[in-house]
Amino acid sequence: MSAEHDLNPGLPRGRLVPMALALVVLLSACSFAPVYERPEAPVPSRFADDTAAATASGLPSWSEFVGDARLRELIRLSLANNRDLRLALANVDLVRAQFRIQRANELPTVNVGATGSRQSREGGDIASAYTAGLMVSAWEVDFFGRLASLSDAALAQFFASEEAARAAQTSLVAAVASTWLSLQVDDELLTLTRSTLQTREDALRLTRLRFDNGAASALDVRQAESLTATARATLAQQQRQRTQRLNALTLLAGQAVPESLLPAPTAPSSPAPLAEVPAGLPSDLLERRPDIRQAEQQLKAANANIGAARAAFFPRISLTASLGSASTELSGLFRDGSWGFSLAPQAMLPIFDLGRNQAALDASKVSRDAAVTQYEKAIQTAFREVSDALAGRATLNDQLAAQEALVQAEAERLRLADLRYRNGVASFLDVLDAQRSLFAARQALSQTRLARQLNQVDLYRALGGGWSPDAQVQRDSPAGRS
Repeated sequence: MSAEHDLNPGLPRGRLVPMALALVVLLSACSFAPVYERPEAPVPSRFADDTAAATASGLPSWSEFVGDARLRELIRLSLANNRDLRLALANVDLVRAQFRIQRANELPTVNVGATGSRQSREGGDIASAYTAGLMVSAWEVDFFGRLASLSDAALAQFFASEEAARAAQTSLVAAVASTWLSLQVDDELLTLTRSTLQTREDALRLTRLRFDNGAASALDVRQAESLTATARATLAQQQRQRTQRLNALTLLAGQAVPESLLPAPTAPSSPAPLAEVPAGLPSDLLERRPDIRQAEQQLKAANANIGAARAAFFPRISLTASLGSASTELSGLFRDGSWGFSLAPQAMLPIFDLGRNQAALDASKVSRDAAVTQYEKAIQTAFREVSDALAGRATLNDQLAAQEALVQAEAERLRLADLRYRNGVASFLDVLDAQRSLFAARQALSQTRLARQLNQVDLYRALGGGWSPDAQVQRDSPAGRS
């Protein structure tokens, strides 16, 4: 139904407009969205590692977590140039604009317009009508909170996009740190393999000389050739691996990595200084992990969409209004006494829509249930990642100590085997076998040191990275950004 009121200038229109606006404000406060309640975390209350801290404690920022100055500078370079992070930040701007569009629907759009018409009547007369002024066309008065629920959903999606950008930043920091540390170990392994290859080539030349003089057997020569070929193949494999690792680092940095930011080829194998990472409780992950916060915001958006779907069952009221001048002659459009305004409200109540609104409501409820499942899955994934990292931290130190002891034992074994061989007590095969075992042990030691460093990075990333209970990330107002 619709009704229109044309008021002459002499009528008391000044009282009607404020009363109508007050009524709109009162009625538009209604909402059919369910009250949001955070689901229970479907994980144990503690991690399996009993050494984890019992209370939440702040994580250092990435610049404090990474102690190497070259790596810190490389991470800053990556944060400024990585294309995946740029896309995530661009998506934040996109969703912010979409929220502002949705929120604008709650308020009327006021236009300045002018109309004119001429119509013939019986008897050949021509009727003219001209209007000019401010016009509001089909503004939906949000009596039942449909538009407000849609705005709430858009706002939650904006917050979700911000959390996605934070998750992308945390993943980028972890990826750059892991790749850089791996490249450092690649350089160390290349140095070790080149040294081993040189030693084996010297041993091969000596063995061939001894064979020519009848002091060594053909088996000794073949064994020395086998070890030399193995070292040469290992060197080629490690060179290829280092090149591919550098390519990956270049992609993460978004540009060619300056030579000054790469690990030094002669860098020691000791781990880069990384800050200790306190674990806290599983409940802390709800505040630390950006992907969990993103899933919760998406759940809030789905919850708000239910309110919009419920409001669709009720009348949709729109208002068309104008305020300006009207005249039957163009020359008299702005004369005194030609001013007035009109109001034309309209209400539409759905009666028969083939179940469209009910289907929309059912779909919004299913989407909310799916969002709950996704939120719970994000928590379980985070719990598993932190538990795995804690398990690694608990055992890698013991593994590293054992590996260092193994290297010392193999080095002493090689010394004794070489001494026995020089004194004619043992065969040259004992020396070659000791060389092979020592080379393998040193490689394993480098890999174990790398695994311990990567475990620290993984734990930092799994816990959310850079979180502090005293310095929560402050969101920018989506309405205040242009």
